[in-house]
Amino acid sequence: MDETNKILVIGSAPDATQAADWDLSIFKKIVVINNAWRVIDDWDEHIYPYDFPKKNLPKSQNQNQCSVTEDSFVPAQNLLGGFVYAGATMVFTAGYWCLASHSPSLICFLGCNMYYPRGGQTHFYGTGNPDPLRDDISLTSLTACSRRLLSLGRRQNCDIVSLSLGPGELKIPKIRFDDVSSYKSKLSLNTHIVERALNMEKKLGYYFEDGRYWNHLEAIDKKQLQDLDKIWINSVNSNAEIPPTCGGDLAL
Repeated sequence: MDETNKILVIGSAPDATQAADWDLSIFKKIVVINNAWRVIDDWDEHIYPYDFPKKNLPKSQNQNQCSVTEDSFVPAQNLLGGFVYAGATMVFTAGYWCLASHSPSLICFLGCNMYYPRGGQTHFYGTGNPDPLRDDISLTSLTACSRRLLSLGRRQNCDIVSLSLGPGELKIPKIRFDDVSSYKSKLSLNTHIVERALNMEKKLGYYFEDGRYWNHLEAIDKKQLQDLDKIWINSVNSNAEIPPTCGGDLAL
């Protein structure tokens, strides 16, 4: 494992703009989600879904920049279980894209906390839709989705952290930017629980090659997914590194 292979993933929360003031040379690659290409100029990959408005795309890219669309990220995410189990929102999709395509040692999320206050600014550009909080069969527990991403990362010797220190529903360890270079995770996997969850996923068979699971909702049992969530939530040994659950999510 190349310990220098660190990736920064930037979302659109208000604190994403911090990246403009940081020395980002410690990252081998910078992935920006949706509108986050506007935060910094020197990003490497712009990942966005099929329904992202064309008017919001960057007007140009330099020779070192590329777009990551569903033609690329759907097959990549399918390698790690697909969308029903992973959580179909771009924060998780970007994380699995990095795991599947770049074999990083560390993935750092910024501006991806999935926190939407009822009043005031929700995104660095103003207000936007709280996509991760929508009623969706793949998002029955954001905590479980977070733990699953953490677990599959650890199975690849990749640690996953958030550089956003405020509240939110992305339940992964939080660290400061100044600690990125020296970060060593204290988390450990409950490997038998991870295997149990993966075996349950395989048994359920909620895998759709084109990624468009919403065309197959009649084949998906929400109660089974909620039972699966309860397994994933316990897949990582919990300690002070991981924020507690909140809101209506399943508790540890």
